[in-house]
Amino acid sequence: MREFKRTDRVGDQLQKELAVLIQREVKDPRLGMVTVSGVTVSRDLGYADVYVTLLGEDSPERIKENLKVLKQAAGFLRSQIARRIKLRHVPELRFHYDESVVRGQRLSSLIDEAVESDRSRHPSEEGEPNAGGDEGERH
Repeated sequence: MREFKRTDRVGDQLQKELAVLIQREVKDPRLGMVTVSGVTVSRDLGYADVYVTLLGEDSPERIKENLKVLKQAAGFLRSQIARRIKLRHVPELRFHYDESVVRGQRLSSLIDEAVESDRSRHPSEEGEPNAGGDEGERH
């Protein structure tokens, strides 16, 4: 149990440090506006899976290019983290694109479209008697 909590704390600290380092220290012009959305650390602290999102860029080519830049910068980022965080062994960084934000936005827009479509098919039923479908409500 204690080990699990430690990996969470290390992951949170890595997320904070990587967010700052990527923004301020990685000077590659190919790198877009990267946000570190989460970090999962293995139980033995050997690996850290870093999940990133890209602001306004979701084409597969741009995602692939940004991940390539981050993978190339992983050694530099790891050495910078070693200076900032007191760990016996800094985990190896593995970068992944976090699709959950994009998927959430897509689902939200689909819900909005469905609600709007439903409203356009049934305009102003709210003011009519029995508009809520009271026939099915029996006590």
